[in-house]
Amino acid sequence: MSHYNQLKGLIQELDCEILNEIPEEEILIISNEDRGIHQMILDCEDDLLIIEQKLLQLKSLSVQECQELLKANRYLLFGAFVLDESGEQLIYRDTLELENLDLNELEGSINSLTLALVENFELIERLAKTA
Repeated sequence: MSHYNQLKGLIQELDCEILNEIPEEEILIISNEDRGIHQMILDCEDDLLIIEQKLLQLKSLSVQECQELLKANRYLLFGAFVLDESGEQLIYRDTLELENLDLNELEGSINSLTLALVENFELIERLAKTA
């Protein structure tokens, strides 16, 4: 079984809805609103699974806000808050190895996003207000 098909099976076990698939690029777009997942992108790239959840569109960040995000990353179990290439999109991003990917590991990464959103709600809400 390909990593992509295995990933699809794991996503279904996690009760996430597959909103869209791009099989030729091995990309899934999933949602589970109860977990804070909205159009999360799962991209199978060679031996890695790249997980990205867009969080906020930003106009600009102050040095202090950047520092706060970096400090918040220190406490995330998996993944990190990152900016896209333009520096205007706040994203939660994680990478996992596909070779040994199992349900617990994938669920841990997704749960880390949920926990990150809860624990950093005030920071994210403040960033959203200035966007």
